[in-house]
Amino acid sequence: MKQKQLLKAIAGAPDRPLIIGDLQVQCYVLEDETRVITQDGFLRAIGRSGKPAVGRGSEFEKVAPFLALDNLKPYISKELESSTYPILFSAPGVPKAWGYRAELLPQVCDVYLAANDDGALLKTQEKFAKACYILMRGLAKVGIIALVDEATGYQEVREQRALATILEKFIAKELQPWTRTFPYDFYREIFRLKRWPGPDGFKKKPIIIGRYTNDIVYDRLGPGILDELKRINPILPSGGRKSHHHRWFTPDIGHPKLKEHLAAVVALMRASSNWEGFMRNLRRAFPKPTEQVPMPLGDD
Repeated sequence: MKQKQLLKAIAGAPDRPLIIGDLQVQCYVLEDETRVITQDGFLRAIGRSGKPAVGRGSEFEKVAPFLALDNLKPYISKELESSTYPILFSAPGVPKAWGYRAELLPQVCDVYLAANDDGALLKTQEKFAKACYILMRGLAKVGIIALVDEATGYQEVREQRALATILEKFIAKELQPWTRTFPYDFYREIFRLKRWPGPDGFKKKPIIIGRYTNDIVYDRLGPGILDELKRINPILPSGGRKSHHHRWFTPDIGHPKLKEHLAAVVALMRASSNWEGFMRNLRRAFPKPTEQVPMPLGDD
């Protein structure tokens, strides 16, 4: 099973090791979000020498040397065996390095502990079972993936990547043709709930309607969407914007989701008898990421 290309690390550094008890293990997160523990760190973690045996662990076809032992084979599933190939990657200051998937660490510990329970380990291998036992105690409270993400600082990168994915799906690269998106009922219901006298045809709307629209619609479609719209469609010196926000939504995902949200919002408006009741219902149905959901206290 050949590795297609040299993967690059996007999180992790030599001075940010994974700490499990008294053990420090070097780890990274690669560009495809694979969490890896360096070969040296992995071997030391299970009580072995940090250096693989000569000719072992340095080719794509080689299975991890710490599992290539006859007395361990009965405890190794085909699924586990297929995931033990070393991964070649690069990191800042490290042109090439070998590592193993972080998820492999507790699985390897399970193999050694199961073999030890059955008395199948050689005398020289018992120290590895002891090291694995200590490791498993350290991993009992927190999963290995969470530990790697914390050690490398990837939880922040992960949130940024998730946000970028959302924005890529919702926000178009170019301005889209204008189409009727906001139904007249959206504005009619705002006027009713606010008890404003609606102007004929709704050609003149208070400036605050824009703020309400941002709050009710754009800020509740997904994290970062309103901020991105403000960035690509800023307020001009004249006080207005060059185009409507909704013209920046992708036609395949963003615009349909916007229309779907608007339909739900209008339905909530129609079911509400005043503005305060509507906003309570809105916060319960479509809370912002940082918004506290109110208790159901009734509409009026």
